[in-house]
Formats: sequence, structure tokens, C-alpha cells
Amino acid sequence: MNIRAKVYGGANEQPLLRAKKPKGAKADDLHSVAVAREETRRANNRLSDRHRLVQERVSVTYESNSYEEELVNLSGGGAMLTASFNPMLWDRVDLHLGEHGTIECAVRWIRDGRIGVEFAHETRLDCSADELALLLRETIGRSFPDMEFATAQAQGAPKSAAESRRAKRHPLIWSGVLHHDFESTPVRLRNISATGAMVETTAMIAVGSEPLLQLGEDVSVSTRVEWAVGDQIGLSFLSYFDMQQLAQSPPEVAPEEWDRPACLDRANALGTPWDPRWERLSLSELGQELEGFIKR
Repeated sequence: MNIRAKVYGGANEQPLLRAKKPKGAKADDLHSVAVAREETRRANNRLSDRHRLVQERVSVTYESNSYEEELVNLSGGGAMLTASFNPMLWDRVDLHLGEHGTIECAVRWIRDGRIGVEFAHETRLDCSADELALLLRETIGRSFPDMEFATAQAQGAPKSAAESRRAKRHPLIWSGVLHHDFESTPVRLRNISATGAMVETTAMIAVGSEPLLQLGEDVSVSTRVEWAVGDQIGLSFLSYFDMQQLAQSPPEVAPEEWDRPACLDRANALGTPWDPRWERLSLSELGQELEGFIKR
């Protein structure tokens, strides 16, 4: 340091003491104060991880046999669970989460005693074959008026009994709105019957609460939450629900999951994503199927 320049002044005047660089906490900024954590986290409370489950047991049906398995996690499109049985890829399993909580699934991967399953896209309608045919036909007439049904003569006589309508799956997905706790949350119907339903929702709804399920502008039903697992909740209806009213709620058409290559016939498709057990009718095919059983 130049003492003479400091006493008499000069162009290169420098301070006697350099300013200290602040370390740790900054003035008027409590966020800069580091507080040591006395113990580690004992739980992860982030909502984004709420689908990871601990010691959740579920019933699984595979080839007409029932198994009790651990449900590791659950999301909107599928689940991971343990498997004490030996499925093959694309085998069908039915996952039972609770009352009105049966989901048809396909095995997508197998590893280290666990399997990953994909949920069927369409809404499962639990009713008799005749009720199902009437409901689907009325729904197509209301929501897809431009689609024409084939005539009974063009379609030909039914090839089997009425229950064969359950052999293939329809392509329709129903949604609704759940009114609860002064809020309204969109939900997707996984299945529905005259006495209850299972819906998929991002809302945290307490078991025992009684929300209102709205299906379309003029259709609503009072419900009670019987169980909740991940983002799936089981609802019981407080009064009988006429399934034909569901036709007043416009559904969406499920997207195509895959296109079967021309080189794969039905014999070669077994055990692949093009397995005939997972075929789903298109909207046009559904119309033709219904015309074969129900005449105008």
C-alpha cells in the first residue's frame, strides 16, 4: 500500500482494509442460513410419489385361479405386482382392487418375480349381454350419428348365442366429473355397473365420503367411496343406476393400440401383442356386430 498516496491523495487511492466477502447467511435473507438436519427423512411425502404402495395386497385371477399378491405401485395405465404364478407375455390377468374394482390387464414385462401389467383401455360395462347390446347401440346412435349400421341381411344371421357379444371388447371410454369437498374433478370410468363403479382420478378423496358422480349434463348419481388405491377409487351407488342412462354421456373412442402385420395370421399371433384374445372391435365393426343381434 502507498502510504504517501493515502495521506496526500492520489489517483490510485486504495482502501486501508479490503471489504470482506460474506460467507454463510446474507443480510435480510433467511434462505441462506443452512440448518443441519438432526435426522434423516423417515417418509417421502411428495404427492408425485403417492402411487408407490407399501404392503398392499390384492387378488389376481390368472387362468381361472386366484392368487394373493403384493401391489408394488399403481398408475393410470398399469401396475407392478409380485407374481407367485408363471404368466407369459401378453397373457390376460384380472386385477381385483376391491368392490367394483376388477381391471382386465395384459402382462407387459416379467422380471425377478415381478410383473408389469397394462390396463385395458375401454370402460368395462358390467351388465347382461342384452343390456350391453342395447346400451352400445343407443350410444352409437346418440354420439356417432354419422355411422350407419349394416342391414341384418348384409350382416347375416348370428353365428352363436347372445353371450358371444362378450367375446370381443368394445372401443368406448366413458368419463365423468366427481363433485367433492366443494371441488369438481374430471374422472375416467374404468368400469361401471348398476350398483357401483371404479374411477381413475388425481384427486385425494377420503374413504367414506359421499361425492356426486356426474355422467353427462342430465345424469348424476350419489356415491360413497368404499376404497382408494393409488389413483383408483371404488364407488358404491346410493341408489340403483339404470345402465341405459350411460348412453346420454358421450364417450371417446379408444386409440388403436397396434396394427397386426399382414404376415401374422391368427395361428402365428398367439403369445404376441396381436394375440386374438386382445382383439378389440372398431366402431364400425361394433355397429355391424350389434346389427346382427338387434334389428331396427
